[in-house]
Amino acid sequence: MTSAETPGPPRTGAGTVPRRVVMQAYGDPAVLTVRDTDLPQVSAGDVLVRVAAAGVNVVDLYQRSGVYPVSLPFTPGFEGSGTVVAVGAGATGVAVGDRVAWMGQPGSYATHCLLPAARLVPVPDGLSLTDAVAALVHGMTAHLLTTDVYAPSEGAVCLVHSAAGGVGGMLCQFAARRGATVIGTVSRDDKASAALEAGAHHVINYSRTSFPAQVRELTAGRGVDVVYDAVGRDTFTDGLACLRPGGTFVLYGQVSGAVDPVDPQLLNSYGSLFLTKVSLSHYDRTPEQTRRRAAAVFDDVVAGRLRVRVHATFPLDAAAAAHDELASRRTRGKILLLP
Repeated sequence: MTSAETPGPPRTGAGTVPRRVVMQAYGDPAVLTVRDTDLPQVSAGDVLVRVAAAGVNVVDLYQRSGVYPVSLPFTPGFEGSGTVVAVGAGATGVAVGDRVAWMGQPGSYATHCLLPAARLVPVPDGLSLTDAVAALVHGMTAHLLTTDVYAPSEGAVCLVHSAAGGVGGMLCQFAARRGATVIGTVSRDDKASAALEAGAHHVINYSRTSFPAQVRELTAGRGVDVVYDAVGRDTFTDGLACLRPGGTFVLYGQVSGAVDPVDPQLLNSYGSLFLTKVSLSHYDRTPEQTRRRAAAVFDDVVAGRLRVRVHATFPLDAAAAAHDELASRRTRGKILLLP
């Protein structure tokens, strides 16, 4: 079951004045301003897409604040979906009118985006453009973590931090579908229901209690087979204490801050643990690999095996408010800009 196509402001057509979000300096969300701009000229191998939705991700906040330096002026947004309105010479496999999605390309906070044809993934019939972008990076990350990095099997026990969030909620779904028991953590009591809806069998508010003690109780002292952690500094050390000997710690984010340097002896002291820091780009290195994983995720959504949760949508002019909402850690799913 997918979410309904979210109503938004009228779409900007290819013949009207295009707009985009621009940041001229690093800083708080107020540095995000919207400007009229010229329609991008399509060059060889590229396509012009009228943007239907742009994903708002934590990396956008890091780029805006300067944690991840970018060349200024800069238009954020590395993930989006929309309809092709022009095709450059030599661009193959795509035509005007095609519905497409993309990731890893900057500039999606805009009404129009110029993109390499090779970086696009087709959006199948039956999947809305909002659900496509809501499922893309989050779904592909969760698919990667539960397929290529650590694939839980029947009877495994998984600890999923941020279980009510975009990736965390999909991690719960993938792991539960494989027959694993899922222990989800949340930072607020009002997120517990979202984690349970996503497939977590147990939910712990890690900001109010010692989650290692509860994990040990839930697993009769054994510990979990794998920890999937996007929180980072606040949960890292306690997460190690939740693992069984030989367990695997998968770090794929750091919303609370970077983890301090790790002495390998620490992993030994907790039982010869495995630790990995994961990036999707290191596993899907070619456009073909990206399209295959995206297709697998989209097929799951269309078939009803993977549920998409859109937390909130904002118009382009409210990009600053979208950043504030993501930074608040109140989110239960994806935040989208609808140009």
